[in-house]
Amino acid sequence: MKVHNFSAGPCILPQSVLEQASQAVLNFNNDNLSLIEISHRSKPFVAVMDKVRSLALELLGLENKGYQALYLQGGASMQFLMVAYNLLEKKAAYLDTGTWANNAIKEAKNFGQIVEVASSKSDKYNYIPKKYTIPSDINYFHVTSNNTIFGTQIKKFPTTNIPLVCDMSSDIFSRKLEFSKFDLIYAGAQKNMGPAGTTLVIVKEEILGKVSRVIPSILDYKVHISKESMYNTPPVFPVYVSMLTLEWLKDLGGISFIETVNNQKAALIYDEIDRNPLFVGFAAKEDRSVMNATFNLVDKTLKSNFETLLKEAGISGLNGHRSVDGYRASMYNALPLYSVQALVDVMQELELRG
Repeated sequence: MKVHNFSAGPCILPQSVLEQASQAVLNFNNDNLSLIEISHRSKPFVAVMDKVRSLALELLGLENKGYQALYLQGGASMQFLMVAYNLLEKKAAYLDTGTWANNAIKEAKNFGQIVEVASSKSDKYNYIPKKYTIPSDINYFHVTSNNTIFGTQIKKFPTTNIPLVCDMSSDIFSRKLEFSKFDLIYAGAQKNMGPAGTTLVIVKEEILGKVSRVIPSILDYKVHISKESMYNTPPVFPVYVSMLTLEWLKDLGGISFIETVNNQKAALIYDEIDRNPLFVGFAAKEDRSVMNATFNLVDKTLKSNFETLLKEAGISGLNGHRSVDGYRASMYNALPLYSVQALVDVMQELELRG
């Protein structure tokens, strides 16, 4: 039996996607060639790239609304740089809600003035700041929708006339949002879409071409748009698996369907954390992430017993990030509800044993 995979990333993938992807490595498109050795310029792979870009816009409800979907390389960390390179002329504002938001701020400071409108760093990022003012004289406002390390998630996004940029690496395609209020969205595939190696960028074309600096071609969104994500050799396997995953999500019923399942999973684990006297949650309740539940043992002497039970139950990937410690249950789209139930059963068993 496959283990219950709570890894924070690379993420769990649907079994059907793994099977299709495995077959494609051996024989892609019944051409008796491997996916990972064919030309990225060949018609079969160009069709994959076209399909995955189209699916991303379709699932987000952004078709024919002036947006382009790109599949690039370098992870979200590269986007910390590319966003500023392409959009920051003089000044931008950032909301600091975690490690990755903080890293994005560090990169952007190389390109202009950065206003940090609010931060929860002093409280170990265990909540999302809410009372802040977005300056009117900025090029864009940047937020991180979900913080995998600390288990917090923005529940309500600001309404503003300023271009809104969002790092959705760990919760994209997981919940219904008014995606058209964002001017640029980026997300590393490895959290909720596919294996590590590609990054989805959704960008509204009208916000581009407004900075005075010369942008290196490899970092220029307009260049990648003109070349349809083929400016340089794309990571064919991660792109293909992302396509399969988005097809899987569409067949299930899209974001509306998966949001219901994700909310059920989150309710199950958080109800147990709050009920069970042996555990305590890390994040503020109103800001708890649906994707990443962070929690600790009240009595650290139970650690060995708990982890023995986890191993016996076939539960993997639960260790928290080194900066937070404790445990982190990452419940991405492909994680089934019964895996969360298996974890809850172990937590209850630990309570019974004392």
